[in-house]
Amino acid sequence: MRIYDIIDKKRNGLELTDAEIEFFVNGFQNGKIPDYQISPLLMAICINGMTDRETAYMTKVMAESGEINDLSAFGDTTVDKHSTGGVGDKTTLIIAPIVASLGCTVAKLSGRGLGHTGGTLDKLESIKGYRTNLSAEEFTEIAKKCSLCVCGAGGNIAPADKKLYALRDVTATVQSIPLIVSSIMSKKLAGGAKSIVLDVKTGSGAFMKTLDDARVLATSMVKIGKLTGKNMSAVITNMAHPLGYTIGNALEVAEAVALLRNQKSDDGLLTVCKTLATEMVSLSKGITQDEAKTLVESALSSGKAYQKFAEWITMQGGDMSVLDDLTAFTSAKYVTELVADCDGYIAKTDASGMGISAMMLGAGRDSKDDEIDMSAGIIQLAHVGDYVKKGQPIARFQSSTVADHSPVHNRYRDSLTLTDTKPQSEPIVYEIIR
Repeated sequence: MRIYDIIDKKRNGLELTDAEIEFFVNGFQNGKIPDYQISPLLMAICINGMTDRETAYMTKVMAESGEINDLSAFGDTTVDKHSTGGVGDKTTLIIAPIVASLGCTVAKLSGRGLGHTGGTLDKLESIKGYRTNLSAEEFTEIAKKCSLCVCGAGGNIAPADKKLYALRDVTATVQSIPLIVSSIMSKKLAGGAKSIVLDVKTGSGAFMKTLDDARVLATSMVKIGKLTGKNMSAVITNMAHPLGYTIGNALEVAEAVALLRNQKSDDGLLTVCKTLATEMVSLSKGITQDEAKTLVESALSSGKAYQKFAEWITMQGGDMSVLDDLTAFTSAKYVTELVADCDGYIAKTDASGMGISAMMLGAGRDSKDDEIDMSAGIIQLAHVGDYVKKGQPIARFQSSTVADHSPVHNRYRDSLTLTDTKPQSEPIVYEIIR
């Protein structure tokens, strides 16, 4: 078998066999096939696409290129959630304990933030003592005792994907739906859960900017997941503006804790969390959405979900006492406020610009080696649809490392559009694909 013939075949729009897919994925990973031959193949895939069978098999091969998380000891109740990335997305902190408190097992491998999107591990590490680096034995033991464990993925999870993605990133082939699907789903297959719920975000702060594009991606991932033996569901959610009212690691943990304690919550964040948790419980327990929704709401209102959160954080070494006073937990050295420069309704926001504003305060990374200021971030004091008066505070900025917030004020202000007319409300959850 020759890579030349595989390139030629896909260039002509023909379907690759399982053996050909395995040959080029494994050959590239082990260094036998060079970049200059995989690059034109990726472009041919980007232009001509792949069939569902091709995409499913490529996903399987990429997952099997490294370690597969063995969750067989937990039976079929294992369930995972994946977000395509957004701003202010602290849903895992809320959803995971809800679902685990209802008899499902959430043994989850998560990642760190890069660019304007935040990472679950960074948020969790803002809690003193929380351990994200666990051995396989520790991971399994905590999941058995708590039904919930969230830690970092090892370096050998879908290594073929890491190598292919690096090449896609410099060859203008990132946007290919089959390549996106195989990249995301290979890591989810390696995660080992029987059921997977996808949070596919769309809007200015999301990878998929339009609802149509998000729908295509969600539909394809659900289809490929099912072809590889998983129970699947995808929820398409709005990322035209940040989720919740905070952006930044400690701030987002505090917002999640307040919601779980039934103290304070943003309606949009609560809706997204309930919807995703309902899908996860329904798939994992094999019950209807209505039955799952009732259980989810009860877990929240009764405090059962918060009790599971406290158990989980403690079992992974986190000091729950630091969350007793959320004001102290989120304190920062430098705090400023941005005020509205005119009267009007906040009609539109650029979520990615707001995420970049938080990065400028030290809440995110430009590169994977950058240090994060856990206290840094933004509290939104006014949201889309709100009417603000000139001079009214609309956002609070904080940091312990960046004293001059004026560039951040300018960037955040550029992310807002004020008008004389109140904007039409948009749904926070667009649709669910099963």
